[in-house]
Amino acid sequence: MSKPSKNKRASSSKSSRQERETAQFINTSFRSENDGDASLPHVLRNKLQDLFSQIEKEFEVLYNENLTLQEKVECLNEKLEKECYLSDKHAVSEKQGDSIDHPEVSLKVSSKQKGPSSSQKLKTAHKLKAQTSKIVSSFKTPSVNCNLIKEYLGHRDGVWDVSVGKPGQFVIGTASADHTACVWGIESGKCLLRYTGHSGSVNSIRFHPTKDLVLTAAGDQSAHIWQFALNLLEPQKTVSSDDEAACEVEEDPERSPILRTPIAELTGHGGVLAAADWLPGGDQVVTASWDRTAALYDVETGDLLQSLTGHDQELTHTCAHHSQKLVVTSSQDTTFRLWDFREPIHSVSVFQGHTDTVTSALFTKKEDKVVSGSDDRTVKVWDLRNMRSPLATIRSDSAVNKVDISLTGVIAVPHDNRQIRLYDMTGQRIARLSRSSRQGHQRMVCSVAWLNEPSASCNLFSCGFDRLTLGWNVQNTKDM
Repeated sequence: MSKPSKNKRASSSKSSRQERETAQFINTSFRSENDGDASLPHVLRNKLQDLFSQIEKEFEVLYNENLTLQEKVECLNEKLEKECYLSDKHAVSEKQGDSIDHPEVSLKVSSKQKGPSSSQKLKTAHKLKAQTSKIVSSFKTPSVNCNLIKEYLGHRDGVWDVSVGKPGQFVIGTASADHTACVWGIESGKCLLRYTGHSGSVNSIRFHPTKDLVLTAAGDQSAHIWQFALNLLEPQKTVSSDDEAACEVEEDPERSPILRTPIAELTGHGGVLAAADWLPGGDQVVTASWDRTAALYDVETGDLLQSLTGHDQELTHTCAHHSQKLVVTSSQDTTFRLWDFREPIHSVSVFQGHTDTVTSALFTKKEDKVVSGSDDRTVKVWDLRNMRSPLATIRSDSAVNKVDISLTGVIAVPHDNRQIRLYDMTGQRIARLSRSSRQGHQRMVCSVAWLNEPSASCNLFSCGFDRLTLGWNVQNTKDM
């Protein structure tokens, strides 16, 4: 058992001293009020004092036992969090790269293990702050109702990413370490199409904003563009040879159609691709790689248009603005960069504010803001016009993975510790999605995605290293 901290021992002794002083005050007051009272025999008064003394001793024993048990529980929790964190992060490094030789992979895991004393202090500080926040929020009436609605089962390994289809399509896509990407019907919960064209872990998936196309990035150092259309999955009377070559769809034993061939393959990176996204209009694609660069591709020709350099370590994520030619890239170098392609000569802005790997950064849907999440256990809200300091900082008790923001400005935050929390843009916590041994994720939550379809049964989706993708219904109690 770890040795109690100095502050804990000080608070413990202070509490015990206060309890003894209280008991002494009771006994002293009792004696002072009854010294001249002849109606109370001296023997009875002594017995009462003995009883008070015994009660005080028993209370002190129970109090010390409670402190000891609390210390043991905290030690076990810290040990469990550390084991889950290291095993999951090690798996992330291995599985996202898969069979690719990548010497930098071990750097991320080893860097997590350095400085146990400083990380322990940070963990304690964050835990105390989180506990205080939990106590304060417990007095507030919940304004959001969160319910688990659907489970999407079928992947054979961890699921790194989840994304929603174009408006009106009612589908989601998942990217998995089992080398496949899947498209699911939101309401049916069934896998509508399984893409098996990659030879490494599929780390990212995004739907085209207007066309029936899907973009995936993988550990095989490539990004694929492949076709998905609901009518392709229906029985066809005749299939031409050209169509057959373009989309080889066949049935697997589980009656889930399989697509093996992309319509375009984007290559040129020298490392694992962590993420990819469509630029506005869908004519260009941006990719982020462990080779420390991002790249801009032409969708029609597949040509590499521009290589974006500047990050000092591996890239972890990229996101394009929904209407302007702006891109953000996140990196293990603790920064994220804003790339502006609106002018012929593009500009770059560096956002510094995190102390560990930036796992994701993305634009809000309505305002000119960026939200970033990091392994330093914080989420920060930034104004694009002022990159010196964040507008809001959300501190938590666990590393943050791929966040997402709803149209109404609700930030969904997935954590390494299996939790999913919701915050507003000011950093105020709105809700925590329920989790237990029977419900929710059992390992780290890798990604979340909001759906803006009022008629859908689920409007928030999450995926994790437990191979699960979950559909949630999140509603404001005022709207119910």
